[in-house]
Amino acid sequence: MPKLQGKVALVTGGSSGMGLATAKRFVEEGAFVYITGRRQTELDKAVSVIGRNVAAVRGDVSNLADLDRLYTKIASEKGKIDILFAGAGIVDPQPLAETTEESFDKVFAINTRGVVFTVKKALPLLNDGGAIIVITSIAENKGIPGFTAYSATKAAVRSFVRTWTAELKDRRIRVNAISPGPIDTPIFEQQAPTKEGADQRGGRPSPRAVRRGRSVRAARPPRGDRVDRLVPRF
Repeated sequence: MPKLQGKVALVTGGSSGMGLATAKRFVEEGAFVYITGRRQTELDKAVSVIGRNVAAVRGDVSNLADLDRLYTKIASEKGKIDILFAGAGIVDPQPLAETTEESFDKVFAINTRGVVFTVKKALPLLNDGGAIIVITSIAENKGIPGFTAYSATKAAVRSFVRTWTAELKDRRIRVNAISPGPIDTPIFEQQAPTKEGADQRGGRPSPRAVRRGRSVRAARPPRGDRVDRLVPRF
């Protein structure tokens, strides 16, 4: 029997990159998966790629009304969530001297506020013994030029994980963070405003390589991050 047979998963940011790769793997392992994203065209493509046992819900994780609509749909159709993969996020790199209030607020709204309320609003549907997985980044630990806002959001998310692990232990809900290095996704080329930033990021494995657990030493911390080996065991 597939490892995730009968499970319901939600993948935010599931229309491309790591989110799409993870959603595909969940379905391969037997789960029914909801994916979210801001662009309907990309969601439609993702549904076509995944092929079965998937539903797409267009929405922005920083918009609480969109989150309410998402969870109302899941509640009415499935009545539960077993795995929450919070993968939605943006980069928008800017050198400190050029950082704008608009960009700073947008990155924090999606990468931190969006994660908090994605998880908070999922709790009534999340089964005891379920799993929450969030995406952080090596940028939380490594100074990278141009990543003032982005790095701070990922450090905040890492702190959320530690807090939620303690808060949710009585429900046996596991909370984990995956901290990849550079991944070959549609937003990769936007991630380094300077050559120095690009050099510090190193090479770039594909989303498939990450979810399959293939090591790319130049692009990741020594231990690496293996999405598919971490997530399906939940």
